[in-house]
Amino acid sequence: MTERKPPGVDFETWADRQIREAAERGEFDELPGMGRPLPDLDQPYDDLWWVRKKMSREGLSYLPPALALRKEAEDALAAARRARSEPEVRRIVAGVNERIRAALRMPPPGPPLGLEPFDAEEIVREWHQGRGEREGRGGGGRRPA
Repeated sequence: MTERKPPGVDFETWADRQIREAAERGEFDELPGMGRPLPDLDQPYDDLWWVRKKMSREGLSYLPPALALRKEAEDALAAARRARSEPEVRRIVAGVNERIRAALRMPPPGPPLGLEPFDAEEIVREWHQGRGEREGRGGGGRRPA
């Protein structure tokens, strides 16, 4: 539809004619979603619907900084428990503790942080205990030669 509306022709008539001619040429055939109902048609209107859809498609989420740090701390603890070595556990805990201390010095906007730096020695002790249980069950360690 690159041509301009001719002078003296009613706009609605001109637009209707353009649509009818395009349909006759088959330009609307096999469009994505053809024959299916419009998604979310029964949902209340949301000004930011397109932002939410884009974030959902991209696998993104937005949390206030304090909640994001809480989630990061939770994920760091889980990663430390799965770590392969003690230095890796200490590195993970040191990294998240650094971010927690920075947030405690300058609290982020939003809900209260509700976190304190983790006790690295306690987490390392738990890691060793968890490793001992796993190795004891499966007979882990070295096999005789």
